[in-house]
Amino acid sequence: MIAAQQSSAPDLETACSRPRHVAIIMDGNNRWARRQGLGGGAGHAAGERMVKCCVETAAREGVEVLTLFAFSSENWRRPAAEVQGLMALFLQALQERVDELHAQDVRLRFIGDLAAFGEDLCQGMHLAMAKTASCRRLTLNVAVNYGGQWDMTQAALSLAQAVASGAIRSADLRAEHYAARLSMADLPAVDLLIRTGGEYRLSNFLLWQAAYAELYFTETLWPDFDAACFVAALAEYGRRERRFGRTSEQITEMRSDA
Repeated sequence: MIAAQQSSAPDLETACSRPRHVAIIMDGNNRWARRQGLGGGAGHAAGERMVKCCVETAAREGVEVLTLFAFSSENWRRPAAEVQGLMALFLQALQERVDELHAQDVRLRFIGDLAAFGEDLCQGMHLAMAKTASCRRLTLNVAVNYGGQWDMTQAALSLAQAVASGAIRSADLRAEHYAARLSMADLPAVDLLIRTGGEYRLSNFLLWQAAYAELYFTETLWPDFDAACFVAALAEYGRRERRFGRTSEQITEMRSDA
């Protein structure tokens, strides 16, 4: 187990003052709406507008990858009216934002079990990914019907099939074989994971990909998480020392030798 953890850890050279990959659990839409005396749908609509601000800020600040937790595999348990409203909002956002993302050179990708969505929404997501596939300024991953345990289970099943077919010998298995079958396997590991809304848990989000991420929790509700809040989180990240299992003394020595 120790060898597997070491092999999957990011190299020290990847640790810098600016994260390459930022992931955000966008929490607090309903509470924001209640505080404003509005219905829950208003909170989700306000949250969608904040996504636009967040994407623009990430691109401006030099972040390479931004991953947003929009709808978890557990969110189907919410009231039917809220789920239906979210599906309509997703479809509307696709229709309104894709051209804008393409113009900003932002590649849009969806991660999760997309087959669970309606035909119109599923088709819209695939068309949006195809339209922005060549964009390079920023990769925006939107996690929908996603759960970290689902992601890891899919990877395990794929790896088991590879072993059963003889493509990989069980004696040769390494953490890298597993990681290659996870969502976003072609992208950098998560450096900074932000959760808004004052909750202190990961909620089944990117359990493998964020293994070495710096965690940043804020009381700010998602619809209020503006550019200044995002920049503050990036600044806090820059003040942290990422050791990846080493001591502070080792980090200092390695940097002095560089």
